Amino acid sequence: MDAPAPATKAVPFDTAKLDRLMDDAGIDALLVTSKHNVQYLLGGYRFFFFDYMDAMGVSRYLPVLFYQRGKPENSAYVGYRLEMHEKELNRFWTPVVQTASSTSADAMGIAVDHIKKLGNGIRTIGVEMPFLPADAEAVLKDGLGNTKIVDAVFPLERLRAVKTKEELGMLRESSERVIESMMATFGQLKPGMTKREMVDTLKREEVNRGLTFEYCLNTAGSSLNRAPSDQVLQKGDIISLDSGGNYHGYIGDLCRMAILQARPDAELEDLLGVVEEIQQAARKPIKPGAKGGEIVERAEKLMHASPHKPYMEFLAHGMGLISHEAPRLVQGRAYSKYDADKPLETGMVVSIETTMLHPKRGFIKLEDTVAVTDTGWEGMGDEPRSWNPAG
Repeated sequence: MDAPAPATKAVPFDTAKLDRLMDDAGIDALLVTSKHNVQYLLGGYRFFFFDYMDAMGVSRYLPVLFYQRGKPENSAYVGYRLEMHEKELNRFWTPVVQTASSTSADAMGIAVDHIKKLGNGIRTIGVEMPFLPADAEAVLKDGLGNTKIVDAVFPLERLRAVKTKEELGMLRESSERVIESMMATFGQLKPGMTKREMVDTLKREEVNRGLTFEYCLNTAGSSLNRAPSDQVLQKGDIISLDSGGNYHGYIGDLCRMAILQARPDAELEDLLGVVEEIQQAARKPIKPGAKGGEIVERAEKLMHASPHKPYMEFLAHGMGLISHEAPRLVQGRAYSKYDADKPLETGMVVSIETTMLHPKRGFIKLEDTVAVTDTGWEGMGDEPRSWNPAG
């Protein structure tokens, strides 16, 4: 392990907040191994070589960031051997940087050696259980057998819940660029194309706008199937594009509707109007201090009063470096509704989505990204929201 040296960069996150969260969870130190949390704790750094993949030979890429509560001067980053070039470019704030690992077990072994050298009575270490490979966990337990290992996903999620001005800017960019990509895609659609070709077109448009394409759920006609397929587009089809593209790791996740070479009839206008009314109602309570659960309550009140209730659903969840993060507002999806009774804070970002699975007309949905501001809320990538012309 490299000899510790004074940090030459400021710590890029709120150490006092992280220390409080760790103290509440009874955690002395963290070993962070997910790419999104490593990126956050390193102030935006993400190793380009493994941006799209993790597998390497018989193992995988495993970045490891060590942080001790109250002692940021003991922090260390363990990276893959090719990150030696990033180290030369002074990418890291941690006093110790070791770029010598080739496998996930190597990386954890180097981190364990660093902890042993500190010799200062660390008793409880927080890890990210869903992002800790079995071989790395075995090295950790073998090397620090007297140390208690606990899950630290929750406190790390809490640390990211309120976005900085810079993070909000990247979420705004990702959202607006996703919408621009969707509008460009709608313009290129024509009868005879397949749903798979539609997704390929959107992917090119997102990449051309500096986004990393992550996924696209899409429908055409009256089908409720959202997977890319060889289904052929026909004139008059209603179309949905629900896509996530990220800008420097921050995800824009939105859904917009279109009709191929036709105009919406009165029924379609009414159906999308119902969806839009629920979307707007969900925004009304958003402001600092309001309970997050009010977003869901407002939306569900309208939805339950609608004759379309049997085939509708509403969802609200936090957005940031990953989809579905804090604030947690609904039960039974990726997590419990932990934040439903807690106040919203300036800088939180919420994805709001209303979906109609109409038995005759097909899939109709709007999904928006909304940030909590000092005075209320701000929609990101908000326009356009009506039936868009395609083709």
